[in-house]
Amino acid sequence: MADRFASRRNIDFLMNEVFEVASLNRFPYFADHDEETFKMVLDTAQKISEEMMFPFFKDMDVNPPYWENGKVHVHKAIVPYLKEMGEGGWIQAEKPYAVGGQQLPLTIKVLASFLFGAANYSMQVYPMLTGGAANLIYQFGSQEMKDTYLEKMYSGKWQGTMALTEPDVGSSLGDLTTIAEPTDQGYYLIKGQKIFISAGNSDVVDNVVHLMIARLKDGPAGVPGISLFVVPEYRINAKGDLEYNDVQCGGIEHKLGYRGSPICQLTMGEAKDCRGWLVGQEGKGLAQMFKMMNEERINVGIGAISKISGAYYAALEYAQQRKQGRKPDQKDPATPMVELIEHADIKRMLLLQKSVMEGALALGIQLSVYQDLITVGENVEENEMLVDFLIPILKTYPSEMGILATSAAIQIHGGYGFCGDFPVEQYYRDIRIDPIHEGTTGIQGQDILGRKVSMKQGKAFELYIQEIEKTMIEAKTFAELEKQVSSLESAIGLMKDVTAELLAKKSKISNEAFLADAVLYLEFMSQIAIAWQWLKLMTVSIKSLKEPATDRDQAFYQGKIFAGRYFFDYELIKIHSLAIRLLSDDKVTVEITREYFED
Repeated sequence: MADRFASRRNIDFLMNEVFEVASLNRFPYFADHDEETFKMVLDTAQKISEEMMFPFFKDMDVNPPYWENGKVHVHKAIVPYLKEMGEGGWIQAEKPYAVGGQQLPLTIKVLASFLFGAANYSMQVYPMLTGGAANLIYQFGSQEMKDTYLEKMYSGKWQGTMALTEPDVGSSLGDLTTIAEPTDQGYYLIKGQKIFISAGNSDVVDNVVHLMIARLKDGPAGVPGISLFVVPEYRINAKGDLEYNDVQCGGIEHKLGYRGSPICQLTMGEAKDCRGWLVGQEGKGLAQMFKMMNEERINVGIGAISKISGAYYAALEYAQQRKQGRKPDQKDPATPMVELIEHADIKRMLLLQKSVMEGALALGIQLSVYQDLITVGENVEENEMLVDFLIPILKTYPSEMGILATSAAIQIHGGYGFCGDFPVEQYYRDIRIDPIHEGTTGIQGQDILGRKVSMKQGKAFELYIQEIEKTMIEAKTFAELEKQVSSLESAIGLMKDVTAELLAKKSKISNEAFLADAVLYLEFMSQIAIAWQWLKLMTVSIKSLKEPATDRDQAFYQGKIFAGRYFFDYELIKIHSLAIRLLSDDKVTVEITREYFED
């Protein structure tokens, strides 16, 4: 096993030099914190990652949860971890003091989550899901509901989930069939099935609280009939004790990766006594649930970046130690073999991993800064639009590119990478779920092309361009970045032209034809978003190199510049072929019919 899964130096670079997170302390909400506070938080996160999480990375994979007699049994290492998460206040760290939070910037929590995910993503999802479910209760629940659930969930004693998917209804949530029947007792009777519910049952918590969407009995069809409910595995009776709430786990899925967290099948109401309590208003369930879903989409993106990081540092360590072959110009077999990292193609694969991971992580921190500004009421409308616009990119880019990046880590290891002796094959398996989780890549593509670029008459798109232009203005002061600034300027021009032409065609063609290549449009947009972040990272690195620095810092900043050069020269250039495809009127994927797939 590799002994490193993330770079604390890179985290500090993003926190202190690129995004200057301590500047958030000018706002009263964050005023109790400073750079030293943030360092202490991340020191603790690093210690938890190294001592409580990473040692069980492999063991939780080879000893996954198992189902027996209606109960899921999970790895016992999760018990002290959840205790630490609860007692340390990690689950609600960004929340106000009034609910037990620490009023910590979400940006710092995201950096800690990145560390946790790189160490052991399967372990991290337990408190992450609980935090998302608790947020829905915090935002939309009654005071009684908050008093009942939040303290137990924030303490890590009760697990939280989001329960959406059904056996015959995947992403098409408007077609769900789970029914909620009103009663005169203040609750609804829930009847139905849910599948693929992460952490939906376990023997290491006292209760599992499902934030579940269901259709009102005799309610309208489609989205207007969907409401959101709290459906606990155990409800609190009149005596204040827990009693079974007719929520049964009928089994768990056996998965390719991400094995440390159970994916559960749930049946509600077999005994006609599953009770659910309405969250917010009837008929608003899907809109409310999307608050959590968008939060989880960001978490999926950060989690994917974490896995790329773990695989990258394992591959880097192996490439620095393993000797194999000689340089192409060395023909004498008597000369000593060189380390893998001396070969250009190995360096290409390492640069792919590094540029994808570090560029995507910067984008994740960019979003979290926008979210922190929303929290303190700073340019709320603009920052909300930027977050909404960038969510499909942050969710998808590291998820999809992470498959290629972790595959490159396997390739660097050669045959050993394909075996279980090294961790890279597990990172590869673990990341494969991320393009599916919380809305497939196809859904994210339809979101950005079908909604986000035209959102509020295109204002979000304009704000996004303005943010990139701010970065370019600063970068233009450095002659060393002339090539990259020119490339990004050209990319923005192409982005404007392609988007305008696609939107102009929208009213002239079917919606199916318009959205047929939406995933390619998302890929096109993602390359530009990551290039924007790399220009920012390169600018800060060049500024730092102009100041006295240690040899180690010099190497660090030069490494950033090389990775940025790689991204612009190897990745950003792909937008040109994507633009040709996007502007083509040939819609082969629409025109082909099912019989032509038959042999």
